[in-house]
Amino acid sequence: MLPSADLTITNIRKELEKISSEMMQLIQKYGLDAKNALDIIPVAQRKITRPKDYTRFLELSLEGRILGEAATALEKATVTD
Repeated sequence: MLPSADLTITNIRKELEKISSEMMQLIQKYGLDAKNALDIIPVAQRKITRPKDYTRFLELSLEGRILGEAATALEKATVTD
């Protein structure tokens, strides 16, 4: 996770790319095939057999969500009317 001093749109995008890449590896490894975003946690609970991988999946999900919200807040703060 990025330190707060490094929260720039560019750094957030780079971090989100890393998170997405690692998440895709887990999705492919375990064949996670949720039909919509609301089903992903139950599918992951059922299909991810290694507790360490499941924990990492949850960490990546949370980090991605937090960084996405930070990017949205930064974009709103820098947009002028």
